[in-house]
Amino acid sequence: MKTELFDKISQKGRDFLGVRYPLICGAMTWVSDPKLVAAVSNAGGFASLAGGNTPPDILEKQIKETRKLTDKPFGVNLITIAPAYKDHLKLARELKLPFLIFAGSFPRRSEVQYAKETGAKILCFASTESIANRMIKFGADALILEGMEAGGHVGHVTLTILLQQVLFRMTDIPVFVAGGIANGRMCAHMLLMGAAGIQIGTRFAMAEESCAHDNFKEAFIKAKARNAVSTPQFDSRLPVVAVRALRNCSTDDFSRLQLKLISQLDKGTIHRTEAQEEVERFWMGRLRDAVVDGDVDHGSLMAGQSVGLVDNILSVQEIIDELVSDAETELERIREWIC
Repeated sequence: MKTELFDKISQKGRDFLGVRYPLICGAMTWVSDPKLVAAVSNAGGFASLAGGNTPPDILEKQIKETRKLTDKPFGVNLITIAPAYKDHLKLARELKLPFLIFAGSFPRRSEVQYAKETGAKILCFASTESIANRMIKFGADALILEGMEAGGHVGHVTLTILLQQVLFRMTDIPVFVAGGIANGRMCAHMLLMGAAGIQIGTRFAMAEESCAHDNFKEAFIKAKARNAVSTPQFDSRLPVVAVRALRNCSTDDFSRLQLKLISQLDKGTIHRTEAQEEVERFWMGRLRDAVVDGDVDHGSLMAGQSVGLVDNILSVQEIIDELVSDAETELERIREWIC
């Protein structure tokens, strides 16, 4: 496959990740297991295990299993608000992981430095300009600029705005982009605008190697972009990170959960921290219901708006080949048009 232009324009990201193509499979709880991560790495891309609320001993087994399945680079995604977060961070340090991605909320400066002491490269998510600046000050080696179009836990700013606020002015460190991207033609334009690479989640969740239930994948195939909606926050006393997922019963159940927790806060029968933890347990459980058990009516179908752009199931290798081939074709078209 011809990749001359793609290789040239993606050199920064390829060098940073040490991969053939700087195409990142986003870490998806219950989905990003050793099989999927290794498949992406072996196909020339980059992926990371989803730490989530995984017990530390299980995460250690997953890391070792992934190392057996691939000799290519991969990372581990750490959720800073997860109960096992500190244990995950310690484990990552002990195993001398080459790449760590901080997600969920924002790591402390000391935590970033603690992770970097082993030589690990640190990637941090940024959903606003101020967060991007803070993560760089804390020592992040690269950013993943994620727009609200993405699936799962998201911010409130579109990728279009973030590109202008962050990507266009930050040239010292690699900036990867995410949110609403599903085809190679768009990947080409993101690279042309200065992105070091592209993170894609929803498309890889539908891969043949994805452990997601067939019902889960079928729901994605049938969905339209408008079906992937973001949850609202009802009360500032219960700060919740917005979740983008296909609308179903879980969407309404979450609204009822917020009202119940707000009522308990009014009565003083629950602390805010406990309420937030209950919110996270809700999403973790409902996501498992959908991904593992195939309950697409009551489980959480976390998906980005790019779900409306994909309608087939391919192998990881086919997905990456298609993305790169289409990107190369678009870059050739632009070169001919300009010249």
